[in-house]
Amino acid sequence: MGANIVLGAIADDFTGATDLANNLVRGGMRCLQVIGVPSKEIDLGEIDAVVVALKSRSCPVDEAVADSLAALDWLRQQGARQLFFKYCSTFDSTDQGNIGPVADALLEALGANQTVMVPAFPINGRTVYQGHLFVGDRLLNDSGMQHHPLNPMQDADLVRVLARQTPHSVGLANRAALAQGADATRAHLSVLAKQGIRHVVCDSLDEQDLDVLAQATVLMPLVTGGSGLGQALPAQYRAQGWLDTISEPGRLAPASGGALVLSGSCSRATLAQVADFLAKYPDGGFALDPLALAQGEQQQQQALAFARRRLSSNEPVLIYASAEPDKVKTAQVSLGVERAGLLVEAALSQLAITLVNEGVGRLLVAGGETSGAVVSALGITTLRIGEQIDPGVPWTQAPLPGREAPLSLAPLSLALKSGNFGGVDFFTRAFEVLA
Repeated sequence: MGANIVLGAIADDFTGATDLANNLVRGGMRCLQVIGVPSKEIDLGEIDAVVVALKSRSCPVDEAVADSLAALDWLRQQGARQLFFKYCSTFDSTDQGNIGPVADALLEALGANQTVMVPAFPINGRTVYQGHLFVGDRLLNDSGMQHHPLNPMQDADLVRVLARQTPHSVGLANRAALAQGADATRAHLSVLAKQGIRHVVCDSLDEQDLDVLAQATVLMPLVTGGSGLGQALPAQYRAQGWLDTISEPGRLAPASGGALVLSGSCSRATLAQVADFLAKYPDGGFALDPLALAQGEQQQQQALAFARRRLSSNEPVLIYASAEPDKVKTAQVSLGVERAGLLVEAALSQLAITLVNEGVGRLLVAGGETSGAVVSALGITTLRIGEQIDPGVPWTQAPLPGREAPLSLAPLSLALKSGNFGGVDFFTRAFEVLA
């Protein structure tokens, strides 16, 4: 224990963890993602940052807080100089949490009196102005996120959203403050702290704003936000003398094995990616339906047979439950929201186990909840972070027992994609990038 890593991060879902880890690698840090709080010692000798991936975005508040505090304790044992609470750039949460309660608990455990809220990821179209979150040119509540099946976002004013989640004061560091530079921004945060403002939502319109915020907050015990801030922080760690310049921090072993896409996300971006894949491979996809899955194992077995045929011809295969909102709503009304989601996650997870055991070596999973379920089912505990496919999504590699021999099956190359991320051709181009 006590590896003295520079940054320790706590992410509230699996794809969000990978998103942050990707940007840390792009910033020049060697990064490891761990799935849940490790139960045994891990060798971190050549690692600069560790991201602990939790499944705490949509779980009960008490569970999210307990898991996050356990992750904090472990990261502090590794000597982390700064802590980062990572949540989605669309601030996915409800009026009960979990962003506010988790941030409060982490601040109290660290004995700190203030943190920043920086969800912006400008390169992916997530910006904040006057405390309002935009997705592209649309306010958050008019971006499609108002229809999110678990955490519908119907208010773009993050100061107001967060104020409903915490008993503590919420303030704003607006664009005018950031435009004056890092020193002025740091002074503004200090003034707010003296006024008892515990959580500061920060405007961010571009990469320069994130650089200012990174410089202003590098000495804060805890920062929170999306992965945009993660790409800006490594330069500040080097300026502090905490981090060496490292060449190729994202180098991975050569990839091999069959190519499989599993998609459970119903976001607009993922639906477009499914359509693009099917346009290029008209016979390459198999659609899962929660209503059919509820009737027994027949559809899952059909999907497995379909995948085996495609993979035997060295063709990429897509198994997807992604569907338009009306179809999703129909399944949720019939089965219940939770059961409909669990049926899809269970089916995709079992397909992943079977097909990876049979030789799939390149696996792409779309959707945060789906990614968490698949990674857990495969028993993956660590991911070494590689190079970026699209902003927020890198390839990773995971050692799996039984894949060491023959050598061609080691290790598993894995991409975990948040539903809203990636260009329209992501499902096909990802494998070209890996090659």
